[in-house]
Amino acid sequence: MKLTLLTGSANPQLAEAVALHFGTRLGVTSLHRFPDGELHVAVRDSLRGEDVYVVQPTAPPFERHLLELLLLADTCRRAGARRLTAVIPYFGYARQDRRAGGREPVGARLIADILVTAGIERIVALDLHSPTLEGFFSVPLEHLTAVPALARAVDDGADSRVVVAPDLGAARLADRYGRALELPVALIHKTRITGEQVEVRGITGQVAGYAPIIVDDMISTGATVAAAIAALRNAGCRPEFTVVATHGLLVGDALARLAQNGVRQLIVTDSVAPPSATAALPVRVVTIAPLMAEAIRRLHEDGSLADLLVHC
Repeated sequence: MKLTLLTGSANPQLAEAVALHFGTRLGVTSLHRFPDGELHVAVRDSLRGEDVYVVQPTAPPFERHLLELLLLADTCRRAGARRLTAVIPYFGYARQDRRAGGREPVGARLIADILVTAGIERIVALDLHSPTLEGFFSVPLEHLTAVPALARAVDDGADSRVVVAPDLGAARLADRYGRALELPVALIHKTRITGEQVEVRGITGQVAGYAPIIVDDMISTGATVAAAIAALRNAGCRPEFTVVATHGLLVGDALARLAQNGVRQLIVTDSVAPPSATAALPVRVVTIAPLMAEAIRRLHEDGSLADLLVHC
């Protein structure tokens, strides 16, 4: 069974890098919008009987990239693909995994149902906002992690360092970084007020005199990191801030906000199209193409992914 790689417009550079690891080319796709805004998708290569992997993060604009993925999946199914796997390095709506109030959707479960309905038989994801999302899918979900690669990218820096989780949701992630870097871990307790405003209620762990390495699965507006930095300064930490995140969404003025708050270095992956570095804030981008390529190779050959997966 032949392996075929396809992609939409979300992050073609990543898909091309994955294809390069296989010494092959991406399948030829056509994405076109009609004058009324409807999206038309076509695949120019034969897919009958093939093992197809569609590399498409559902990054902003989420609705466009999700629809591209769904239409590509339906195209593959109707064209006779024998197996169909969606490689979704960044899974949008992952934060909507429960109802905070009464009259609102569980967006992550809805998106999971839509993906399965489109004919996708397996999902490959990377550092999901919550590992419990696996339970939302009725098809296998392979949850990979970029923590080892990102940990290797953290420079030696100061002698006294501490890994900091900026909120309770990042606590397990911080533990994984702490083990990889052999550093102590601290936890910031926060309350989110709005999408761009958070309030810190306290810090668990020793941070005074330490240089913090703030870790999270994603950075969107940078508000959580900014609040964490303010709390860490007040707690007496050293003003040498490194921020590490798998998914650098960096919407709006996030980069400027991080720079203004004294971030020394930002390290992200290319799970979404990477940001442009600024003079005020160096951005180091760690590619996940080798990880994605290795996972796809093992799935194609029915091999084990055990050492690549998140184990909570």
